[in-house]
Amino acid sequence: MGCMSLELLEKLVPPELSGQRLDLALARMFPEFSRSRLKSWILQGNVRVDDLELRPRDAVSGGQQVVVRPQVEISVTSGPEPLDLVIAFEDDDLLIVNKPAGLVVHPGAGNTRGTLMNGLLHHVPALESLPRAGIVHRLDKDTSGLLIVAKNLTSHTALVRALADRDISRHYLAVCCGVLTGGGKIDAPIGRHPVDRLRMSVQDRGKPAVTHFRVKERFRGHTYVGVQLDTGRTHQIRVHFAYRRNPLIGDSVYGGRLAIPAGATDALIGELRSFRRQALHATSLSFAHPATGDMLEIEVPVPDDLTQLLDILRADAAAAGK
Repeated sequence: MGCMSLELLEKLVPPELSGQRLDLALARMFPEFSRSRLKSWILQGNVRVDDLELRPRDAVSGGQQVVVRPQVEISVTSGPEPLDLVIAFEDDDLLIVNKPAGLVVHPGAGNTRGTLMNGLLHHVPALESLPRAGIVHRLDKDTSGLLIVAKNLTSHTALVRALADRDISRHYLAVCCGVLTGGGKIDAPIGRHPVDRLRMSVQDRGKPAVTHFRVKERFRGHTYVGVQLDTGRTHQIRVHFAYRRNPLIGDSVYGGRLAIPAGATDALIGELRSFRRQALHATSLSFAHPATGDMLEIEVPVPDDLTQLLDILRADAAAAGK
C-alpha cells in the first residue's frame, strides 16, 4: 500500500475559528475532506501551521497560515481489466454504472478478477488512488442496476456524506412471493446473523433499517413492487421482505423453499425453477451533483431476465382469468 501526494492547499485561519482545535478548524476550512481524513494527515505530518507541526487537539489562532499536503492511499490491489461496462452517466467528477446481475462489485476470496472494480480501473486508471476505486455503495452480485462511482477525492467525500445523510434517493424494482394487499413501510433493525456469519437478519440489537414499498402489479401468487430505501444495510431489501414472509423470487439465501402457485402454467413453473438470482433491480437514482449542486436523476429500464419473468407471471394470471 502506498501514498500519492496531491496539490498543496493553503489557507489562512479565519478569525471566527480562533481558539478551535486544529482538526475541527480544518474540517470547517476544507469541507471537501472528511474530518477523519484531515486528522490522519495531521498525524502523518502533512499539515503545517505557520510552518510548525501541531497535534489535532492544539488550538489555532486567526490569521495563521495552514498548509495541507493531501495524501491519497493507494489501497486498490486489483489490476485493471477490460470489461464491457454499461455507463448510464459520466463526467469529470463521477460515473454511474448499470451493473448486470452476476457481476461481483469488489474483488474477494474466489473473485480476484473479472469484477466491476477491475473494469473500472481499466476505464479510469486514476481510480486506484481512491478508497474502493471510488465505489460509493454496494450492490449484491446478483442484483442488477445503478451504482455510483466517484472519480476524485472531493466527489468521493461529498457522495459518501450524502449517502450517510440519506440525501441520495435510491429506487428498486422487485418481485416477491405472496400477494401483497398494499404498500407500506418495513422498519426493522438489521445485523449480522448470530450463527451464519454470511447472512444478515432482523434483530433487536441491529442497526436501524427502513424500507418503503408500493405495489405495482399483483399476480396469482406474487407481487411486483417498487422499493425505496431510507437506509442501506447489507442485503436490506432481501432481509426485510423475507422477514415479512414475502421473500424475493430467486433468492437462494433468504428465499426458503420454491413457492409455485397451484395450477401454475408450465411456462411459469419452468421460469420459477430456472430464475437463479434475486428478482431485484436498482432502477433509478436522484441526488445533488457533488460539484455543481444540480439534481441528477438517472433511470435505467428493467433488464431482460426480469422483463421475461414479469411477462410469464402476467400470462399465468391471464390464463387463470385473474
